[in-house]
Amino acid sequence: MKKIIYIFNDGEIKRKDNTIYFETEDKRNFIPIEDVSDFFIFGEVSLNKKFLDYISQKEIIIHFFNYYGYYMGSYYPREHLNSGYVTLKQSEHYLDEEKRYKIANSFVEGSYKNMLNVLKYYSNRGKNLSEVEEHIKTLSKEIYRCESINELMGIEGNIREIYYRGFDEILEGSGFEFIKRSRRPPENKLNSLISFGNSMIYVTILSEIYKTHLDPRIGYLHSTNFRRFTLNLDISEIFKPIIVDRLIFTFIGKKMITEKDFEEDVNGIILKDKARKVFAKGFDDRLRATIKHRDLGRNVSYRRLMRMELYKLEKHIIGEKNYDPYISRW
Repeated sequence: MKKIIYIFNDGEIKRKDNTIYFETEDKRNFIPIEDVSDFFIFGEVSLNKKFLDYISQKEIIIHFFNYYGYYMGSYYPREHLNSGYVTLKQSEHYLDEEKRYKIANSFVEGSYKNMLNVLKYYSNRGKNLSEVEEHIKTLSKEIYRCESINELMGIEGNIREIYYRGFDEILEGSGFEFIKRSRRPPENKLNSLISFGNSMIYVTILSEIYKTHLDPRIGYLHSTNFRRFTLNLDISEIFKPIIVDRLIFTFIGKKMITEKDFEEDVNGIILKDKARKVFAKGFDDRLRATIKHRDLGRNVSYRRLMRMELYKLEKHIIGEKNYDPYISRW
């Protein structure tokens, strides 16, 4: 599997012939470009057109994050796999309310079932989460009674709010509290971690969409509007509980990230560089980790699972096979 290159330091990325290197004040690191899938850039980094031209040829995406760790945008090379037919079918499934609803409903189903599996995992390890689990199961019945996307989004939001209540039980005694979901700015340390992790998964799935015939601008649960990308937000709902949330519990439980790894700023609570690097390393390891795929009968990585989810969606919109969301099994 190709690598994500994470750049936290300030410097300049340069191209010399067919060689790429990252140069700081005191050293030069060469980057084996054939092994790179994406760049995640957190530092103040300069680059030029020669470099952009080269990585465009190599079909590599660059994702930029600002000082606070918030996602800013992506350098997205010209789509090389775009299919007019698939784009038309994608649009058709968005404009047809019934077709759009069916896909959106599947995303919410995958999301809540994976939330339940995360809660079950920790229930089996002595955490008292039965009340939260039952509440989510009760709410989930409403998913299949909704009559509009807005209703569906409302139920999904209610389920997620209940799910987050379980975080305090899972992290009891750690010093991290959920209280309520807050984004920009995150009002406490746990919310800062969630926002950072969610940003990482949004851009990873965006990169995977680039390798398919799908258009990232056409989503189904999240409305296609003036936002640049929405399909990656849809697919992320399925994977956030089993990748981002599980990582957060691991980092805090093993004291890999502690209360000292945050600082307060006018823009809320932000992660220090050390903690971002820990998160990036753990996130990268999780993407590379493999599990036995029950249908294929072989091991696949979590990153590959994301791509497979997109292929399943593509088959659905062109009428080959109905889409069913990925549900984890531990």
